[in-house]
Amino acid sequence: MNDPVPPAETLRTALAKLLDGLPPRQATGAVERLIGSYRGATPTHAPILRDRADVIAYAAYRMPATFEAVHSALEEFADAVPDWTPQGHLDIGGGTGAATWAVTATWPGDRPVTVLDWAEPALTLGKELATANPALRNASWQRARIGSALTLDPTDLITVSYVLNELTAPDRTALVDAAASAAQAVVIVEAGTPDGYARVIEARDRLIAAGFHIAAPCPHSAACPIVPGEDWCHFSARVSRSSLHRRVKGGSLPYEDEKFSYVAAARFPVTPAPARVVRRPQIRKGQVLLDLCERDEQLRRTTVTKRHGDLYKAARDTDWGDAWPDKS
Repeated sequence: MNDPVPPAETLRTALAKLLDGLPPRQATGAVERLIGSYRGATPTHAPILRDRADVIAYAAYRMPATFEAVHSALEEFADAVPDWTPQGHLDIGGGTGAATWAVTATWPGDRPVTVLDWAEPALTLGKELATANPALRNASWQRARIGSALTLDPTDLITVSYVLNELTAPDRTALVDAAASAAQAVVIVEAGTPDGYARVIEARDRLIAAGFHIAAPCPHSAACPIVPGEDWCHFSARVSRSSLHRRVKGGSLPYEDEKFSYVAAARFPVTPAPARVVRRPQIRKGQVLLDLCERDEQLRRTTVTKRHGDLYKAARDTDWGDAWPDKS
């Protein structure tokens, strides 16, 4: 019996079929406009994805990167809750559904899935793409205004990815509070910029106030030790580029690195990492320098040398964003 195709590969294939024949000039123009919206800090009161052309451009430009960022966050969350599997998933502002694909890549199997978004073309395209993923074929794609008037049914897992930057401050607060009231676990992902990190920290504080325990990336549920304005916590996910993806984005490399900030929290007990590598490790002759966020609410640089034996080998294999000590 053949092994099932990983969701990431299935998604790439589905996107390739969808985008086959897309005029590059049209896609590039739409991508340039979308970059200003998704990387900017200006909230909008109208859907950013206005029509099918916008949605197709968005799928080529953002969906693979969003999938990898959310999947990275979910994998770390899953490590902190190894005996838990969501029995239901709600994706708020999910658009074309990248986060739903990431959930199926993290926890295989069927579960009720609902995607809420205010852009009808995005929901339509997401539903089309989902036919390639057996775990999403019965998902519900619903149009909803994402803001203070949003009401949510109870569910196990709520994801909110690259949405908070589109909202006003009051709507961000209302959305996080609504998610905290409805879900057993909440995972929020934003761009790995200082502003994106600030939005994540704001959401993190509200989740803690609502009784949630931080599962990842933080080793604790206390205040973030980073001094605001001096630094920000973010991570990186490697994204494979298709030839069309490279053409639309104007790049030549077969990959890109998506920078993102995130928080994953739950109402039930969690086992966060003892420490988290918060910068790219520096590998030098006979030693590895690791910048760690630790359980005692401190940021520290640790030097691991050959004298540490197996720990040194683990350090050489450790990457930015990994738990420390090594989970293997």
